Amino acid sequence: MHVDERVKGSEQRLWSLIEARAVPGADVRRIDQRIWDLFGETWAVLVTDLAGFSRQAAAFGIIHFLQIIHEKRKLLLPVAADHDGIVLKMEADSLMVLFRKAASAVRCAVEMQRVCQRTSERRSPEEQLLLCVGIGYGRVLRVGDTDVWGSEVNAASKLGEDVAKAGEILVTEAVREAAGDLPEVQYVDLGLAVPGSAQNHRVRYAR
Repeated sequence: MHVDERVKGSEQRLWSLIEARAVPGADVRRIDQRIWDLFGETWAVLVTDLAGFSRQAAAFGIIHFLQIIHEKRKLLLPVAADHDGIVLKMEADSLMVLFRKAASAVRCAVEMQRVCQRTSERRSPEEQLLLCVGIGYGRVLRVGDTDVWGSEVNAASKLGEDVAKAGEILVTEAVREAAGDLPEVQYVDLGLAVPGSAQNHRVRYAR
């Protein structure tokens, strides 16, 4: 069985099993169980995006684009660290952060929004950080510090990048159940299903 030698450790193990799974007649159920046994973990997944970012980049140029990315990371990475988040990905204006506890992810998202809102109050419209956040929680496949897959990952990405508006925090039902009641936080049913989560909520928080 051939696996690219440049792929090491956990990644190599995963793709070896995926390759075995693709062989005609393979015991797919057994291989799937092995994959979940090796890589299955429970995490809250927080995904951020910036509202209107592509339009701003087109209007104000690539250097403005890079400045906003830099400022977002400078503001939000310390907030993630303070709430015990592990930053897994930083791609353009998006972040993906993992948390062991759903409540920590929700608290972090609230603080991220507050930081961005305080910063934006004294800025011109084109320099404001209009943050959108989506959060999922559940069993996922985590491959070292390189990637994570699962239905709650898909839901968090959809909520944060496509559904949420500026200033919003959207969470799956699994997040609401796991996080429970939190001070100064309420959940409002969106009445909307997304891939990976049939029921989702908007977090109402004090700004």
